[in-house]
Amino acid sequence: MTGSEVPHSFRLAYVPGVTPSKWVRIWNERLPDVPLTLVAVSPTEAFGVLRAGGADAGFVRLPVDRTDLSAIPLYTETTVVVVPKDHLVAAAEEVSLEDLADEIVFHPLDDTLEWEQLPGKPAIERPATTADAIELVAAGVGVLVVPQSLARLHHRKDLTYRPVSDAPASRVALSWPQEETTDLVEEFIGIVRGRTVNSTRGRAPTPPQPKAKRKRPETGAGAGGKAGSGRAGSGRSTSGKPAGKNARGGSGAPKGAKGSKGGKPRRRP
Repeated sequence: MTGSEVPHSFRLAYVPGVTPSKWVRIWNERLPDVPLTLVAVSPTEAFGVLRAGGADAGFVRLPVDRTDLSAIPLYTETTVVVVPKDHLVAAAEEVSLEDLADEIVFHPLDDTLEWEQLPGKPAIERPATTADAIELVAAGVGVLVVPQSLARLHHRKDLTYRPVSDAPASRVALSWPQEETTDLVEEFIGIVRGRTVNSTRGRAPTPPQPKAKRKRPETGAGAGGKAGSGRAGSGRSTSGKPAGKNARGGSGAPKGAKGSKGGKPRRRP
């Protein structure tokens, strides 16, 4: 698909914990003719969906393989530990990984945190999903360290969570196939980055309109106004009287000049 083609809809994948509603609302306001379809995916299948063309772009968790995928990091989440409300950890405002050393800490198969060394004591078996691990925490079997958005997603009245100061953090990014950076992908990137509706990024710029030429006023006779100086080719002076004659109809020669009719008569010898 090239950048000039317009599909029937824009497909946006998202992993658990990400809430894309704000960006979807802005999309619907700006591009009402292109419906946006949400595709819920697990963290483990998100990149496969993008590569297979199951979505045009998606909210994923880093790291991203930059060989064939592009990614824009958006934000970093706080990491928390989920515990029963009557757990000792619930009495603290914040804990460290050392505080969990004697706890069974679940490490589900869909864990989104990159651990150099797993905290606490390992469980006998790894839960298949974060949701399964939450159920075990509610049963009082152990605790779970996850990004805060996942703790909110799986909220239960009998559970609570506290920040873990030295745990690795999860970063959320917008990702899409490098070879499929379409105009609509650019539009969504602009929305996520907060570009205004008047921004030309991600869309074809509006060609400049030609400026209207101003007509210069015509000069000379026949322009509806006065001629340039009122002298050339008019035969009249600026006073409106015939040129070369004085007010009395004379030739305009000085009084008393030779040959002038107005001079004194000569005396005869």
